[in-house]
Amino acid sequence: MPSAMARVADVVEQHPSAPLELTITELAEQARTSAATVTRFCRLIGFDGYTQFRVRVASEIGRASAESESPPAPRPRRDLAPDDPPEVLRQTLLETLVRALENTAQALDLEAIESAATEVIGAEHLDIYGVGDSGIMANALQSRLYRIGINAHSWTAVHDGLASAALSGRGSVAIGISNTGHTADTVHMLAEAAASGAFTIALTHDARSPIAKVADVTLATAAYVPGLRPDDLSVKHSQMFVIDLLYLLVAQHDFDAATARLSATSRAVAARRRPRRHGTPRPYRGIQEIR
Repeated sequence: MPSAMARVADVVEQHPSAPLELTITELAEQARTSAATVTRFCRLIGFDGYTQFRVRVASEIGRASAESESPPAPRPRRDLAPDDPPEVLRQTLLETLVRALENTAQALDLEAIESAATEVIGAEHLDIYGVGDSGIMANALQSRLYRIGINAHSWTAVHDGLASAALSGRGSVAIGISNTGHTADTVHMLAEAAASGAFTIALTHDARSPIAKVADVTLATAAYVPGLRPDDLSVKHSQMFVIDLLYLLVAQHDFDAATARLSATSRAVAARRRPRRHGTPRPYRGIQEIR
């Protein structure tokens, strides 16, 4: 290995639990190298990235510990079994989600998401494409942005999405959401928008995927772990993290106007809600509460 990767290997060999205890940045500091080198090290030894490497380390440590215990005690694992007790499921799920969010936050290019937010703010028309579970995320982003005054539309059916993409032009923005980056319908819709002159944004875990290749900006999420069953436990949470950050950056641009619009939409639907009982929490008053 190159010397920088060899130092990463030395840290892991001397402290096998280091990947579980340290973030990718902290491990890089221990090895006196960069987070990018740690990622290359993981890929060199057969993993997609740091998240998958940590999962395998956790699995091996858990297996070794279980074999040494008599009788074996239930332990959190990264793969789920039909006979797992609730406490193991709870801890496994919590650790999976937390690490997915941590890795997404660490890998996310802040300049890229700021650039994406700037384009969304100035967009005359915004399309958001996604199918399946990513279609749910597309609808969630559209709802958030629309409520603060962005002319956003979400498309989960390829024919409708292609029709809208064909009407895009300079001043339009299109966002394609695909965890794998290989979903043909989503790639096709985003490519059509790009060909029509729209500024394109991809939300995916794979920066080398087909959807990333047709995007002007790519926003990275943590990859799902193939060995985890079910294998998509953390995908939506990683996508939602990026979606919410993009939403907040857009809302910050004109904070008072965004707050006013949220309050207006809240008042519009207030009559459709059942009256609150005495002693229940006060109504949510808009994004000014995060100040």
